[in-house]
Amino acid sequence: MPIRLSCRSAALTPSLADSVSSVTASMRIALATYGAREFAALHATCVAAGHEPVAYVYCRSMKPRGKVDAREAAAVGRVLEAVPAGMDLLLPGTAEGLADALGGYRLDLLVVYGFNWKLPTSVLRVPRAGVINVHSSLLPKYRGPAPVLWAIRNGDPEIGLTVHRMDEQFDTGPILAQRGGIPLAEDVTPQALWDRVSPVLDEVLTVALDKVERGFPGIPQGDAGASYAGFVEPEFSVVDWSRTAAQVHNQVRMFAFMGPEHAPVAEVGGQWLKVLRTRLDPADGIRVECADGPIWIVESIPAEPPAIHR
Repeated sequence: MPIRLSCRSAALTPSLADSVSSVTASMRIALATYGAREFAALHATCVAAGHEPVAYVYCRSMKPRGKVDAREAAAVGRVLEAVPAGMDLLLPGTAEGLADALGGYRLDLLVVYGFNWKLPTSVLRVPRAGVINVHSSLLPKYRGPAPVLWAIRNGDPEIGLTVHRMDEQFDTGPILAQRGGIPLAEDVTPQALWDRVSPVLDEVLTVALDKVERGFPGIPQGDAGASYAGFVEPEFSVVDWSRTAAQVHNQVRMFAFMGPEHAPVAEVGGQWLKVLRTRLDPADGIRVECADGPIWIVESIPAEPPAIHR
């Protein structure tokens, strides 16, 4: 069962199939996302569209029944400090417990943005108008948990946002709203990207809420151009100089976006380094030859060799 910082009771709500026509202009909405600023943004958009957020859901572990580590515990504290007075915050331990907890809120809709868990049918059936998800790609491209990381890794110049109805699969449900054109800077950071994403988030979610209110089912996704953006494989944390310079540069950029503690390691001149920043054009730093030409390491720190090289 989830940790619950307040309680309410009400009857379980009917399924989407029985109730789309009964959604009113003011929907009761629960919000599930990954940080205080994201809760605030979703909340503001819902209120501006005339709807009522009634509960927040925060994922306290990477997987259901997972252990809460110190980092997540600190994140929960930050979210709790930002929760509006009187708002319930649910910290589910299991997906089944989440379904039971949400059942008491008489929800019209659950809005998800960056939730770690795959939601089972038991959760999808709770809100009267279903569950919608905000995904950081132009679906069907980059379905899965790490679309932004793969966009940086592949050297994409921009990303997009898609709001779609959630089904039992990963990011395959019908599309409600979609917009691209969000640039990825050379030295992209989470805060700088958020500054560009947040107004687009407001725009596409507003459109999606209107369509849900009117009972629009969404446009089915095709499989043309579909790809999967899974978690980064562990071996990718080691730089392979037989790759092209652009591939290595984007590898470093991707890990830099995650944070300096995640920087990949590389062997250079018989020494191991954590590579923090690189450049494709000549720059002050260490020049290294890649498969198709040089790259310059402009910021690095000493590192231990990975286990496979010890």
